Amino acid sequence: MTFYIVVALTVLNHIAYKGSKMLVSLYAIDFGGTPFEVGILFSLYSLFSLFIAVHVGRLSDRVGPRRLMLVGCCGLAGGLLLPFIWPRMGVLYLSATLIGALYIFFTVAAQHLIGASGAGHARTRNFGVYSLGVGITSLCAPPLTGFAIDHFGHQMTYALLALLPLGPLVFLLFFRRALPRSNNSTARLEHRAVDLLRNASLRRALIAAGIVETGGELYNFYMPIYGHTIGLSASRIGLIIGVFGAALLLARVLMPALVRRSNEETVLYGSLALTAATCVLFPFVSDPLMLAVISCVFGLGLGCCGPLSMILTYNRAPEGRAGEAMGLRQSFNKFIEVVMPLLFGTLGTAFGLGPAFWLNATFLASGAALMKVDANDRARRKASG
Repeated sequence: MTFYIVVALTVLNHIAYKGSKMLVSLYAIDFGGTPFEVGILFSLYSLFSLFIAVHVGRLSDRVGPRRLMLVGCCGLAGGLLLPFIWPRMGVLYLSATLIGALYIFFTVAAQHLIGASGAGHARTRNFGVYSLGVGITSLCAPPLTGFAIDHFGHQMTYALLALLPLGPLVFLLFFRRALPRSNNSTARLEHRAVDLLRNASLRRALIAAGIVETGGELYNFYMPIYGHTIGLSASRIGLIIGVFGAALLLARVLMPALVRRSNEETVLYGSLALTAATCVLFPFVSDPLMLAVISCVFGLGLGCCGPLSMILTYNRAPEGRAGEAMGLRQSFNKFIEVVMPLLFGTLGTAFGLGPAFWLNATFLASGAALMKVDANDRARRKASG
């Protein structure tokens, strides 16, 4: 029961979170912001969570998830209300910072709970269903946000999105016993995060997670900018990103079956290779229908990557430190989210969007190569043992 509760709460919160990232891009552009300034806004979503994610993971190991999830809900709702109350470019920076710094509490606690809800293929299935929920948000949030912008304006759309975290917030406040407390006897031992990085297999999983995050974040970062550049409306941009979200959803439906026929490393390798090849095509296309087709293929490849990187991180974590490992995974991801929008925003401003898409493809290809090594190692171990 806990598993399905976590998925439902995540869906509501993540629609608001994903919608806010598209909304902040288009609102900043409406204020006259450049790609570099949009890059700063995207980076602020991740700047403070980069430094606290590991500590949040340790808290999840120690005190249980409920209080952390409450902090995340409050931060998300409060951050969304700020631009509604004070519609200024400067407030967008404050909103992005607040949302990013506090929503990480909800994310780490939720992922820790999902991993603890099963083992083996059951854990793979659970992460797959959890990722389906996240995929639903990628499907729903962009079109809903785009239509809301076109019909109600940017300011009112912030208020509408702020309503969504209220459901999880009320549930967590009044149904205290629905989520378990931590019973981890080793959680209070002092550990250093660097000890986790000495585990080579976990280190590779974390690097792969960061590369996966790069691919998804840069798509969400650049597609609104690229769509605006070629003259698409907010509704059309939202629909194209929604097609990407639908493909993510389909890939996550198929993922457990693909893993049963093969293994996590091999599926992750193939998925990253497909996304790398597809990413090269974006700058050559301006037709909305073709952009939707390419986004669909890109989403099919990327859809398996997020849950698989979570599964590998959880499975390779030392006993009693799964929450900390998931927090470290978030730190890797947030580092990517801080650095890459600034780098790619600068690159896009200076050289146009084409080189940025191609550099993203290079990152994804490097992740595929890394997972190919892991897949080969697993095949050798299976053959010898």
